[in-house]
Amino acid sequence: MNKLFKKIALLALLLWPIVVSAKEGIKLYDEPRNVSQRAFQHQSGQMLKLADFKGDFVLALFWSRDCGPCIKELKSLNNFYKETSSHGVQLVLLSPSNEWDSVAEQKKFLKKYGAPDVPFYIDERGRLASDLGVYSRPHTVLINQNGQEIGRIRGSAKWDDPRVIDYIYKLKEKSSNS
Repeated sequence: MNKLFKKIALLALLLWPIVVSAKEGIKLYDEPRNVSQRAFQHQSGQMLKLADFKGDFVLALFWSRDCGPCIKELKSLNNFYKETSSHGVQLVLLSPSNEWDSVAEQKKFLKKYGAPDVPFYIDERGRLASDLGVYSRPHTVLINQNGQEIGRIRGSAKWDDPRVIDYIYKLKEKSSNS
């Protein structure tokens, strides 16, 4: 009983920074799940699939320009990206194609709200989001180095909080060992 309590307390401490800021919290799966291989477009025009990021730990973050919490977290996402991108963590920021008239418009929007460094991707009519069962924003799908989904974060987070960054690194390490 005492061992179980310690494990629960440790898990609660690790999850606290994300759960406090995420409206619906985090859900980790017992077993990894396969993900859709629907293509999406990089800001450069290159077509990619989530499998193209194999070898890295991926946060596929679905957002919308009409989502207040999404906009609020952009600056912290920029800081998170700058901190983690050289450490095997890829941020894949996806928004539906029907929200933008052009790549330049999306780039200008991200710069205006503090995320000029984050590479962005376009989800054609939200089809990848639909394939993954993502119907609310912001919504982050966590993908391990083998290209499998290991969990989700529903709601926004303070991504540049050192505790959140540390938690993502721990998830990355844990998922590479399993």
